[in-house]
Amino acid sequence: PQLPHGHMALPSFWKVVEDALQQSGAQLRAFCQAFETVTPSSGAQPLTPAEERKVLSLVSKHGPDKLYQVISNISGSRELDLTLLRGQIVALLQGADTKGNTSRWLVDAGGPRGFVPAAKLRPY
Repeated sequence: PQLPHGHMALPSFWKVVEDALQQSGAQLRAFCQAFETVTPSSGAQPLTPAEERKVLSLVSKHGPDKLYQVISNISGSRELDLTLLRGQIVALLQGADTKGNTSRWLVDAGGPRGFVPAAKLRPY
């Protein structure tokens, strides 16, 4: 099958391709900006009364600046890893694991303590 722009001279063809890519890029940027305004990244999950009590206890124990929210489900695979659900609040105890790995943090989940991937937490 013949391409719709197959008859064009090469420089003109590349100009059409470049314009289409620029237009797609602009549309993608506009979509991303619109998406961010509709779903603000600070949109914290609503907390249940039980979670709220847990958060208050974590704040009183560790201070508000140590609180983080889980941004996607975590299933702990190693010993001492925690399994947590998206939206849960935890308190940071240490920004590294026992081997000094800073991509795994030690957290207090309001009772159980263990390690979670730092990338799955955001400041609360």
